[in-house]
Amino acid sequence: MQADPTPSRPPAFLFMGDLVIVARQARLISEARRRGLAPLLVVTPHTRPERLAACQGDPRHPLSALAEVVSVPDATTDHVLPGIQPLLQRYDVRGVICIGDFFVEPAGITAHCLGLPGPGAGASRMARNKVLQRTALPDLSPAWQVVTPEQRDTFDPGPVTFPVVVKPAGRFSSLGVHRVDDGDRLKSVLREYEPGELVLIEQLVEGPEFSVESLVQRGEILWQGVTAKRTNERLGSSFTEMGHTSPAVLSDADEKLLHQANAEVLGRIGFADGISHVEFRLSAGVPVLMEAATRLPGGAITFLWELATGEPLEPVMVDLALGRAVRYPLPRRRATQAYFDHPTGRLRDVVSTGPEVHWVERDDRWPVPRPVPADAPAGARSVLVTQQPHALLGPQIDGEQRSGSILFDAPLDEPHEALADRFLAEVTVVVDTDGIGRDGSSS
Repeated sequence: MQADPTPSRPPAFLFMGDLVIVARQARLISEARRRGLAPLLVVTPHTRPERLAACQGDPRHPLSALAEVVSVPDATTDHVLPGIQPLLQRYDVRGVICIGDFFVEPAGITAHCLGLPGPGAGASRMARNKVLQRTALPDLSPAWQVVTPEQRDTFDPGPVTFPVVVKPAGRFSSLGVHRVDDGDRLKSVLREYEPGELVLIEQLVEGPEFSVESLVQRGEILWQGVTAKRTNERLGSSFTEMGHTSPAVLSDADEKLLHQANAEVLGRIGFADGISHVEFRLSAGVPVLMEAATRLPGGAITFLWELATGEPLEPVMVDLALGRAVRYPLPRRRATQAYFDHPTGRLRDVVSTGPEVHWVERDDRWPVPRPVPADAPAGARSVLVTQQPHALLGPQIDGEQRSGSILFDAPLDEPHEALADRFLAEVTVVVDTDGIGRDGSSS
């Protein structure tokens, strides 16, 4: 066996994720650098090189700490593993983290191949495929069936019990998810998916929706918290998330049920190390699995837990990936991300009479949360605009159509229901409507 030709390789930490998500969790990069590890990043063509280069070239931006960036054609294991080989030859990679959805599977498999802590190869594969999740966890799932691309044109909706939810097996952010109430609509929806996509038809589950975020080490749950979700499903056939509250307002009994179901899911998919995000609906007192994700949560949920507990999650995530001992506190406040409605038109401005407005999509920079004392009065902390200026705004049929949100927090014992309306009233979305049709189309 030949000796390692580069015994003095500098220690490094490998991150995988495109700029739109990495900018949100940029403190992960800073945390790796703070531990003496060279931060490496893998991106896809979804990241515009000139925008990333501008972040790297700005010494005030946390992404200026990146040591190297590698772009791969697609976020698949077959593209990522060959693409990172030059990095593995030059660096001693000590940890791997996926930032966002795209790289869940290759990040988990890379950590497994390198013998490093991670969710596990099997859990990472299941997290990107809802068919695998339903097959592994049928007793926790709604009634479902899969429709292959070849079956779509001839699919018979006759035996289907409506209403149902139709969703693609491998997408995220509520993309392509529809409520369907009759056979004709079902046949129409099936024709809308990409040629090679697997599609699930699931029995509609009624009841409030929650996610359980967990910190796990060697298969043991060290911490878990429940986030309540608010969707726009009552307004139409989509299921876009329009609000998150961490921790959720729950009875002790319901919280225990969700914790138990979450532990069951993570144990059965073999989740080993890292942060997880598992979504349930609580239907007639029974947790029903919607989706299990072996990654950090979306939206600003990591910020909500920081406002709620007083401590950031990024240092804990890095330490879990390095196999170090971790701790994370219980919440002492309740924090909410509330997405605002907007008129149809081209986005001109977002005006706030309360907290500062941050154009996070335009500037590739997110504000750092600033937790307040546990007994501080309720207050709004920041407004986040997640569209580019002049973007065409219309119906919020999935997560990518939302224009922005406001973050606020309050003491745990303060009634929370009216706070969202109060703080959303501080925000106005200004649009230009010239050349915009009634249906939101641009002429």
